Amino acid sequence: MPELSTLLPLIALLLALGALAGVLAGLLGVGGGIVLVPGFFYVFSALGYDSPYLMQICLATSLATIIVTSARSVMSHHKKGAVEWPILKGWAIGIGIGAIIGVLVAAQLRSTVLQGIFGGLGIMIGLYMGLGRADWRLAETMPTGILRAVYSTIVGFLSVLMGIGGGSFGVPLMTLHGRPIHNAVATAAGFGALIALPSCIAFLFVPIPADVRPPLTIGAVNIGAFGVIIAMTLLTAPIGASIAHKMNPKPLKRVFAVFLILVAGNMLRKSLGF
Repeated sequence: MPELSTLLPLIALLLALGALAGVLAGLLGVGGGIVLVPGFFYVFSALGYDSPYLMQICLATSLATIIVTSARSVMSHHKKGAVEWPILKGWAIGIGIGAIIGVLVAAQLRSTVLQGIFGGLGIMIGLYMGLGRADWRLAETMPTGILRAVYSTIVGFLSVLMGIGGGSFGVPLMTLHGRPIHNAVATAAGFGALIALPSCIAFLFVPIPADVRPPLTIGAVNIGAFGVIIAMTLLTAPIGASIAHKMNPKPLKRVFAVFLILVAGNMLRKSLGF
């Protein structure tokens, strides 16, 4: 068991990560997992739990926190009338199916492969956040039918492989199909719960060898880190949602995009052994 002098700074880091993740979930619609996954990776590695299964634990624990963060964020946005519930209902089945497929795939991959996936997709998300324009369009209305089924499944699948809520993919997808940014952020917050709930339940049954699991880990979900993070995200997710309706988040998005590219690039570098 790590000494108290080691645990206290790491707990403080988790509290800070939780606060930031909650604000980001409400403000930018990117999902706290973008920050939590690399944060968990650092914390668990520092505690000596680096193993071929570490990224599975990071992804699963991040998704567990997103259940609560997403629900709180959606309710905050709903009070402002920004959530488009018909979109959430129409996309729910596909997102859930994609999330379960994502868990099945992630359970078979090793930490370095998942690091590479996180790094590659994270760089792509960061580039879009930093360089994307509000007037870019694929269509003027949201996809329906087969196209919606394909898009929703892909959103659920890729989000689980990164351990994030659906906002990082959902917000660009909705704005590219003509939805206002505030509605896209609010609705994509609901994608997080649709992704995180079924995937987290599935991750509880993923077998992780006992000798490489941090304490208080069930399946691939670390309950200790989950509790610390949630203590902060419950407080800060509504703050992010409130700020989102009072300011233009575009300048902050560009700063965060640079941060994300650096973090994702570092994960990609580690996965390649450099």
